Amino acid sequence: MLAIYKRELKSYFRSFIGLLFIAVTLFFLGLYFTVYNLLNGYPYFAYSVSSVIFLFMLSVPILTMRILAEEKRSKTDQLILTAPVSVGAVVMGKFLALVTIFLIPTLIACVYPLIMANFGSVPMGEAYLSILAFFLFGTASIAVGVFISSLTESQVIAAVLSFAVLFLGYMMPSICSIISSTGNLLTRLLGCFDMYTPFANLLEGTLNIGSIVYFVSLTALVLFLTVQSIQKRRYSVSVKNLSFSAYSTGMIALAIAVVAAANLVIGEMPSSWTAIDLTSEKLYSLTDQTKEFVNNMQEDVTIYVIVNEDNQDTTLGQTLQRYDDLSDHITVEYVDPTVNPRFHTQYTDSTISINSLIVVSDKRNRVIDYSDIYESSFDYSTYTSTTTGYDGEGQITSALDYVLSDDLPKVYLTEGHGEYSLSSSFTDALTKENVEYETINLMDYDTVPEDTACLIINGPQSDLSADDADKVTSYLESGGKVILITGYTGSEMPNRDALLKYMGMSIADGLVVEQDQNYYYRSPYYLLPDVSADTYTSGIYGNYYIFAPYSQGILIADEEAEGMTYTTFLSTSESAYSKVDITNMENFEKSEGDIDGPFGVGVEAVKALEEGEATMAVYSCDQLFTDDANVMVSGANQMMFVNTVGGFVDHEVSVSIPVKSYQVSYLTVNQSDAVLIGLVTTIVLPVGCLAAGFVIWFRRRKR
Repeated sequence: MLAIYKRELKSYFRSFIGLLFIAVTLFFLGLYFTVYNLLNGYPYFAYSVSSVIFLFMLSVPILTMRILAEEKRSKTDQLILTAPVSVGAVVMGKFLALVTIFLIPTLIACVYPLIMANFGSVPMGEAYLSILAFFLFGTASIAVGVFISSLTESQVIAAVLSFAVLFLGYMMPSICSIISSTGNLLTRLLGCFDMYTPFANLLEGTLNIGSIVYFVSLTALVLFLTVQSIQKRRYSVSVKNLSFSAYSTGMIALAIAVVAAANLVIGEMPSSWTAIDLTSEKLYSLTDQTKEFVNNMQEDVTIYVIVNEDNQDTTLGQTLQRYDDLSDHITVEYVDPTVNPRFHTQYTDSTISINSLIVVSDKRNRVIDYSDIYESSFDYSTYTSTTTGYDGEGQITSALDYVLSDDLPKVYLTEGHGEYSLSSSFTDALTKENVEYETINLMDYDTVPEDTACLIINGPQSDLSADDADKVTSYLESGGKVILITGYTGSEMPNRDALLKYMGMSIADGLVVEQDQNYYYRSPYYLLPDVSADTYTSGIYGNYYIFAPYSQGILIADEEAEGMTYTTFLSTSESAYSKVDITNMENFEKSEGDIDGPFGVGVEAVKALEEGEATMAVYSCDQLFTDDANVMVSGANQMMFVNTVGGFVDHEVSVSIPVKSYQVSYLTVNQSDAVLIGLVTTIVLPVGCLAAGFVIWFRRRKR
């Protein structure tokens, strides 16, 4: 086999075809790499790979057309067939020679993501996964070309047939959808030669073992058929022709059955075993919160997907598959709207989009419209909409909790003291957490409502009345839970302070000035407090900052006070201090009368009662839960808000999963670098290959 491999490899480089194939492949790879990744700054190399794939329909037939057809035409195949080497070794030697030629541009392509990394952040896992997909698709295409070449003596016929077969494999998803939008036996059979879908699955950023098995098994099967094709001709004049043909047919049937069984087995395995999420945002993975919630489910839930399964959104489909694999209590069913257009009317009077979900339990149901699965932003200057995030997991986990909950907890937000109102992003997060919320003025109530799961006092700009403070204190004495967000107002707030004193805390005068540069952003007033591991900071600790501008310092009177438990989960550094005289300050240097730190910025206080306990979470930054602060830390402030509310309403696991961002940080490539690198990848490398091929061809011609 090694001798045949060397012979074929040399012949391709001597005949100019091998270097021509390399040059053409490098030209198109370089062209799309320059356009997409260098000039437009896209950090995803998969864009370039997906654009080049059509090349195989043209270049592979030219590369493979002579590999066996020429041997037949010139009768030199008789020498090979009578040589002391098996037919399988002959086929593998020729095939590996072609793969080696294809491997050269593939290895050069591996350098391109490294070049991109010099100009910005590049998701390397996705980049090299796309190169793997490129190699597997190309290898399978080469195997198909070798097989077609074994069937004929004409190189032209071999090239045309190879093009036709590869074109059908590339277009098979569209062909199947034309034959039947709902799918039938014919489309399932044709789908066995759908080469594009497994390739596209790998480009999505998931190391899909099923796709890899498909390409490897397809390549092996086609090479086996090539061997059988040659074997049949080898024994065509044999007296044992009839018996061998029967044996050959049986072997072909067995090989097809083995390949089909292997792909079916892989297809039936849980996606957690066969799909590894390599995306930078872990778009297809389920978070630990979801896994814990689903694993604790005790009741059955059915998720109806309003779409034909063959036409589903691939990203959403992968997410649903992971839910289905995670628990026997979850069943995913696809409802074809062309077959059953009125199905959704059992659950909603509104019109819903294709790919929408209906989550149903014995208690209630929730409809998730497809438009809510993806987050978008609208550019009014260009009147274009851009998809910025994927919220499939967030919507589905929230819906599961909603349909399984016996009662939805109620949260009240106080008003009447100049409190900050929550923006839509924060109220939407409460909805996803399946928490009902309502604003109340305590003056209208004799006591805090009995159905209050949690009371939120969000940044009052004026002091609570003594009566309101008494109502809140009474609520705490009955085992209530309060989230107090407070901030600097420049005026005394004795009733707020009395509420804090009940829980053994106080607020230091003035504003915190952070002297350690690791704990602030640009200004010593713009705190990035130290985040400790706690339920409040779940998903934040070790991953994100919290942005707390213009914070005050929380002081604890006695951390060892009887019946009191304190947890400081946001804190300043040891070098922080509180600037008391804000009005007359000239710089950030500490003055006489300023208060030494460190301070708490987020503190939980739990007071043991005769029956139960009172709980208060205090945040000393009244801008903490605003969009302006939240956007500075990629949504971490909102995540902490949801963790706090979720814990206070007895959600053991937060069901409000943040949206997974689709926004990319574009590569910053200056024009001169883009042009220079583009010239090298698009012109210099391909032309160099062509020049080398021409020199080799010309020297051989002169001989």
